[in-house]
Amino acid sequence: MTASLSPASPDQLRELLSGDARRVAPRLLGSVLTHHSHEGTVAVRITEVEAYMGPGDSSHPDPGSHTFRGPTARNAPMFGPAGHLYVYFTYGMHYCANIVCGPAGTASAVLLRAGEVVEGQHLAMVRRPTSKSALDLASGPARLATTLALTTADSGRDALADPFELRLPSVPAPVFSSGPRVGVSGDGGSSAYPWRFWLPGDPTVSRYKAAKVRRA
Repeated sequence: MTASLSPASPDQLRELLSGDARRVAPRLLGSVLTHHSHEGTVAVRITEVEAYMGPGDSSHPDPGSHTFRGPTARNAPMFGPAGHLYVYFTYGMHYCANIVCGPAGTASAVLLRAGEVVEGQHLAMVRRPTSKSALDLASGPARLATTLALTTADSGRDALADPFELRLPSVPAPVFSSGPRVGVSGDGGSSAYPWRFWLPGDPTVSRYKAAKVRRA
Protein backbone atom coordinates (compact mmCIF):
# COMPACT_ATOMS: atom_id res chain seq x y z
CA MET A 1 0.00 0.00 0.00
CA THR A 2 1.29 3.47 -0.90
CA ALA A 3 1.51 5.81 2.07
CA SER A 4 0.33 9.42 1.92
CA LEU A 5 2.81 11.33 -0.21
CA SER A 6 4.19 14.78 0.50
CA PRO A 7 3.31 17.64 -1.90
CA ALA A 8 6.82 19.08 -1.39
CA SER A 9 8.10 21.43 -4.09
CA PRO A 10 11.16 20.53 -6.21
CA ASP A 11 13.19 23.08 -4.22
CA GLN A 12 12.20 21.46 -0.92
CA LEU A 13 12.99 18.01 -2.27
CA ARG A 14 16.35 19.15 -3.59
CA GLU A 15 17.24 20.61 -0.21
CA LEU A 16 16.42 17.30 1.47
CA LEU A 17 18.40 15.33 -1.13
CA SER A 18 21.39 17.64 -0.62
CA GLY A 19 22.03 15.96 2.71
CA ASP A 20 24.26 12.99 3.54
CA ALA A 21 23.27 10.04 1.29
CA ARG A 22 23.35 7.68 4.28
CA ARG A 23 20.57 9.69 5.91
CA VAL A 24 18.73 10.46 2.70
CA ALA A 25 18.57 6.78 1.67
CA PRO A 26 16.09 5.57 4.34
CA ARG A 27 14.05 8.73 3.79
CA LEU A 28 13.48 7.59 0.20
CA LEU A 29 11.84 4.34 1.32
CA GLY A 30 8.18 4.52 0.37
CA SER A 31 8.76 7.35 -2.08
CA VAL A 32 7.33 7.12 -5.60
CA LEU A 33 9.39 7.81 -8.72
CA THR A 34 7.34 8.37 -11.88
CA HIS A 35 8.45 8.50 -15.51
CA HIS A 36 6.06 9.97 -18.08
CA SER A 37 7.34 8.70 -21.45
CA HIS A 38 5.91 8.64 -24.97
CA GLU A 39 4.86 5.05 -24.26
CA GLY A 40 2.90 5.99 -21.15
CA THR A 41 3.40 6.48 -17.41
CA VAL A 42 4.99 4.08 -14.96
CA ALA A 43 5.41 4.82 -11.26
CA VAL A 44 7.39 2.77 -8.74
CA ARG A 45 7.18 2.89 -4.94
CA ILE A 46 10.73 2.47 -3.64
CA THR A 47 11.19 -0.36 -1.12
CA GLU A 48 14.99 -0.89 -1.11
CA VAL A 49 17.95 1.44 -1.61
CA GLU A 50 21.71 1.64 -1.10
CA ALA A 51 23.80 4.70 -0.25
CA TYR A 52 27.14 5.36 -1.97
CA MET A 53 29.61 8.02 -0.93
CA GLY A 54 32.76 9.58 -2.37
CA PRO A 55 36.36 9.26 -3.59
CA GLY A 56 39.23 7.87 -1.56
CA ASP A 57 40.57 11.36 -0.87
CA SER A 58 37.21 12.78 0.24
CA SER A 59 35.89 13.26 3.76
CA HIS A 60 33.69 10.17 3.31
CA PRO A 61 35.67 7.65 1.22
CA ASP A 62 33.66 4.70 -0.04
CA PRO A 63 35.54 1.77 -1.63
CA GLY A 64 32.23 0.49 -3.01
CA SER A 65 31.43 3.68 -4.89
CA HIS A 66 32.00 4.33 -8.60
CA THR A 67 33.66 7.59 -7.53
CA PHE A 68 36.23 6.02 -5.22
CA ARG A 69 39.09 6.52 -7.70
CA GLY A 70 37.95 10.00 -8.65
CA PRO A 71 35.80 11.67 -11.28
CA THR A 72 35.35 10.19 -14.77
CA ALA A 73 33.02 10.89 -17.67
CA ARG A 74 30.86 7.99 -16.50
CA ASN A 75 30.42 9.02 -12.86
CA ALA A 76 30.30 12.80 -13.49
CA PRO A 77 26.58 13.06 -12.56
CA MET A 78 27.42 11.85 -9.03
CA PHE A 79 29.38 15.07 -8.54
CA GLY A 80 26.49 17.17 -9.82
CA PRO A 81 23.38 18.70 -8.25
CA ALA A 82 21.20 16.70 -5.90
CA GLY A 83 18.01 15.26 -7.36
CA HIS A 84 19.53 14.34 -10.70
CA LEU A 85 19.84 10.80 -12.05
CA TYR A 86 23.00 8.75 -12.32
CA VAL A 87 22.34 5.76 -14.58
CA TYR A 88 25.06 3.27 -15.44
CA PHE A 89 25.36 0.18 -17.62
CA THR A 90 26.69 -3.00 -16.05
CA TYR A 91 27.56 -6.57 -17.04
CA GLY A 92 27.06 -5.58 -20.68
CA MET A 93 23.29 -5.90 -20.36
CA HIS A 94 21.73 -4.01 -17.43
CA TYR A 95 21.03 -0.40 -16.46
CA CYS A 96 20.89 0.70 -12.82
CA ALA A 97 19.53 4.04 -11.60
CA ASN A 98 20.58 6.30 -8.73
CA ILE A 99 19.34 9.58 -7.27
CA VAL A 100 22.27 11.97 -6.74
CA CYS A 101 22.61 13.36 -3.19
CA GLY A 102 24.72 15.89 -1.34
CA PRO A 103 25.81 19.38 -2.41
CA ALA A 104 27.09 19.85 -5.97
CA GLY A 105 30.76 18.91 -6.19
CA THR A 106 30.51 16.31 -3.40
CA ALA A 107 29.94 12.85 -4.86
CA SER A 108 27.23 10.63 -3.43
CA ALA A 109 24.07 8.93 -4.58
CA VAL A 110 21.36 6.47 -3.61
CA LEU A 111 20.92 3.38 -5.76
CA LEU A 112 17.27 2.45 -6.33
CA ARG A 113 17.44 -1.29 -5.66
CA ALA A 114 13.81 -2.40 -5.68
CA GLY A 115 10.23 -1.26 -5.68
CA GLU A 116 6.56 -1.91 -6.37
CA VAL A 117 4.90 -0.74 -9.58
CA VAL A 118 1.94 1.37 -8.42
CA GLU A 119 0.97 2.88 -11.78
CA GLY A 120 1.32 1.63 -15.35
CA GLN A 121 1.55 -2.05 -14.49
CA HIS A 122 0.54 -3.17 -17.99
CA LEU A 123 3.30 -1.10 -19.61
CA ALA A 124 5.76 -2.35 -16.99
CA MET A 125 4.88 -5.93 -17.91
CA VAL A 126 5.44 -5.14 -21.61
CA ARG A 127 8.90 -3.86 -20.69
CA ARG A 128 9.57 -6.83 -18.41
CA PRO A 129 7.97 -9.80 -20.24
CA THR A 130 10.05 -12.31 -18.26
CA SER A 131 8.50 -11.26 -14.95
CA LYS A 132 6.56 -14.06 -13.32
CA SER A 133 4.32 -11.73 -11.31
CA ALA A 134 3.71 -8.07 -10.57
CA LEU A 135 5.84 -8.41 -7.44
CA ASP A 136 9.08 -9.01 -9.34
CA LEU A 137 8.60 -6.30 -12.00
CA ALA A 138 10.97 -3.96 -10.14
CA SER A 139 12.51 -6.33 -7.59
CA GLY A 140 16.18 -5.58 -8.26
CA PRO A 141 18.01 -2.52 -9.61
CA ALA A 142 18.15 -3.65 -13.25
CA ARG A 143 14.47 -4.62 -13.22
CA LEU A 144 13.52 -1.29 -11.66
CA ALA A 145 15.44 0.69 -14.28
CA THR A 146 13.92 -1.37 -17.09
CA THR A 147 10.42 -0.93 -15.70
CA LEU A 148 10.91 2.85 -15.65
CA ALA A 149 12.64 2.80 -19.08
CA LEU A 150 15.78 4.42 -17.65
CA THR A 151 19.05 4.16 -19.60
CA THR A 152 22.39 5.96 -19.67
CA ALA A 153 20.70 8.54 -21.92
CA ASP A 154 18.90 9.68 -18.75
CA SER A 155 22.09 9.99 -16.69
CA GLY A 156 22.41 13.58 -15.51
CA ARG A 157 18.74 14.43 -16.06
CA ASP A 158 16.72 16.06 -13.30
CA ALA A 159 14.52 13.50 -11.53
CA LEU A 160 12.50 16.35 -10.00
CA ALA A 161 11.41 17.81 -13.34
CA ASP A 162 9.28 16.67 -16.26
CA PRO A 163 9.16 13.90 -17.52
CA PHE A 164 10.03 12.64 -14.05
CA GLU A 165 8.40 13.15 -10.68
CA LEU A 166 9.60 12.17 -7.22
CA ARG A 167 7.22 12.21 -4.26
CA LEU A 168 8.27 11.34 -0.72
CA PRO A 169 6.04 9.93 2.04
CA SER A 170 4.55 12.60 4.28
CA VAL A 171 5.92 10.60 7.21
CA PRO A 172 9.27 8.73 6.95
CA ALA A 173 9.15 4.94 7.21
CA PRO A 174 8.80 4.26 10.96
CA VAL A 175 10.63 0.94 10.65
CA PHE A 176 13.35 -0.07 8.22
CA SER A 177 16.22 -2.54 8.13
CA SER A 178 19.84 -1.98 7.17
CA GLY A 179 22.80 -4.15 6.28
CA PRO A 180 25.72 -4.67 3.88
CA ARG A 181 25.25 -3.68 0.27
CA VAL A 182 24.49 -6.31 -2.35
CA GLY A 183 27.18 -7.66 -4.67
CA VAL A 184 29.84 -5.13 -3.63
CA SER A 185 33.31 -6.66 -3.53
CA GLY A 186 36.04 -5.93 -1.00
CA ASP A 187 35.67 -3.74 2.07
CA GLY A 188 32.79 -1.80 0.54
CA GLY A 189 30.58 -4.86 0.74
CA SER A 190 31.39 -5.66 4.35
CA SER A 191 29.41 -5.02 7.50
CA ALA A 192 31.53 -1.89 7.98
CA TYR A 193 29.34 -0.31 5.29
CA PRO A 194 25.74 -1.19 6.30
CA TRP A 195 24.33 1.26 3.79
CA ARG A 196 21.60 -0.90 2.26
CA PHE A 197 18.16 0.01 3.59
CA TRP A 198 14.83 -1.73 2.99
CA LEU A 199 11.26 -2.03 4.18
CA PRO A 200 11.19 -5.29 6.19
CA GLY A 201 8.58 -7.79 5.07
CA ASP A 202 7.90 -6.07 1.75
CA PRO A 203 7.63 -8.79 -0.95
CA THR A 204 9.32 -6.64 -3.61
CA VAL A 205 12.63 -6.32 -1.74
CA SER A 206 15.40 -8.16 -3.61
CA ARG A 207 17.34 -11.10 -2.19
CA TYR A 208 20.65 -10.35 -0.55
CA LYS A 209 23.70 -11.66 -2.43
CA ALA A 210 27.28 -11.14 -1.37
CA ALA A 211 29.84 -10.35 -4.07
CA LYS A 212 31.38 -13.31 -5.82
CA VAL A 213 35.01 -13.97 -4.90
CA ARG A 214 37.16 -13.72 -8.00
CA ARG A 215 40.07 -16.12 -8.20
CA ALA A 216 43.35 -15.07 -9.76
